[in-house]
Amino acid sequence: MFYNIEDETVSIRIKAQPNASKSEFCEVYGEDAIKIRIKAPAVEGAANKELVKFLAKSFKVSKSDILFKTGQSSKIKIVAFPLNDTFKEWIEKTKEI
Repeated sequence: MFYNIEDETVSIRIKAQPNASKSEFCEVYGEDAIKIRIKAPAVEGAANKELVKFLAKSFKVSKSDILFKTGQSSKIKIVAFPLNDTFKEWIEKTKEI
């Protein structure tokens, strides 16, 4: 499973793919990560900034609430943010795919 919920906090394991034509969720990558295409290049932290912006907009949380637990300089990252209804709804939709 690519996400973990603990104490009202969600941790997601992400396989980031920078330099995409647009930022978007893709498929589940293996069994323990979700692939996310990121519009920004992997230069000087631009892809990480775009990833934070994308996740904040997608899950309706503040950019400052999104924290990198691991992988700031890696394609495989773990990010954490507060659990909310938007994430719960997204998970339900993701299970249907």
